[in-house]
Amino acid sequence: MMNLKPFAFILLSLFINSCGNNKNDEKNLFSIDTSALKQVYQLDERVNLVLKNENKETIDSVVYFINDIKIGSVKNNTSFKFDLKNQKLGYQGVKAIVHANATSYEANANFMVASNTNPKELKYKIVNTYPHDIKAYTQGFEFYRDTLYEGTGNGEGKGTGTRGISSLRKTNYKTGEVYKSVPLAQEYFGEGITILNNKVYQLTWLNNEGYVYNADTFEKIKTFKYFKQMQGWGLTNDGKHIYMSEGSEKIYVLDPETLQEVDYINVYTKKSKIEALNELEWIDGKIWANVYGRDAIAVINPKNGAVEGIMNLSDLKTKITQHPDVDVLNGIAYNPKTKTIFVTGKNWDKTFEIVVE
Repeated sequence: MMNLKPFAFILLSLFINSCGNNKNDEKNLFSIDTSALKQVYQLDERVNLVLKNENKETIDSVVYFINDIKIGSVKNNTSFKFDLKNQKLGYQGVKAIVHANATSYEANANFMVASNTNPKELKYKIVNTYPHDIKAYTQGFEFYRDTLYEGTGNGEGKGTGTRGISSLRKTNYKTGEVYKSVPLAQEYFGEGITILNNKVYQLTWLNNEGYVYNADTFEKIKTFKYFKQMQGWGLTNDGKHIYMSEGSEKIYVLDPETLQEVDYINVYTKKSKIEALNELEWIDGKIWANVYGRDAIAVINPKNGAVEGIMNLSDLKTKITQHPDVDVLNGIAYNPKTKTIFVTGKNWDKTFEIVVE
């Protein structure tokens, strides 16, 4: 007598595979026509969206989304044009929900949006040079009530093989004297700082947490966890929100009370994203950012992330004392009293007061 079990198993497998192929066919019934898309658009351009419908199915309507936000719909499969002028820069995930055959189908594609601005090359003039603690591995730099606040990290000493202690400090910018300093424990690598509503906010690099201090006494008010697993790099504020960098092209906008994300921008030029954004400073409605390792500053539109200016400060490194622990430019502090900008670097022995020419 024939053993029916193997035979039944084969039939069942064929049935399952057949159903699976039909489902795949349904999923691939429609696709976004990528021949009508460019890989990179600029803010002043318009994207043209239309579906491929190779089986000539009757389409009732198509609803389009970018980054899961509905941007519009069309009847049948008419072309949908969308202006990009108000989009965030960076990666754009396009989704089309297709209504056809009394069923909904989904199709996906993507493209990039870059800036439509040519960054202006900014020239500067040094108006003063001041002493800076040569052992300060500068991570955050900001004026508050005519006092220069600084956050430092415990950078490796290339010459000595030792590690310093991260700190938060108040300094006399004219003499370099440290008025007050609060150390962090050895296992915490201090990062960017900003001051808002008489509170100092300080990040750590890899510990996924930051601290809030009383700006007058340096009493720690609270410890906060980052809103997601990430590195802490730079901080600034616009008087209402806090802006945070984490080493990529992204800058997060945070609620200063909850320290939760309320928005974000991606930083781009016409050609590419600008990664490794480090120390941040808010100056006249723009975000100034150190670009790690480049000895340069990018001036960023906080509304869309477009780089509007570039300042090359590589010449400053030739004006400081050269020693084994000298590291990159990092530190931007705007003094509203003098309307000048103060810049320094990690383990630099000088701070430069500059103006834009």
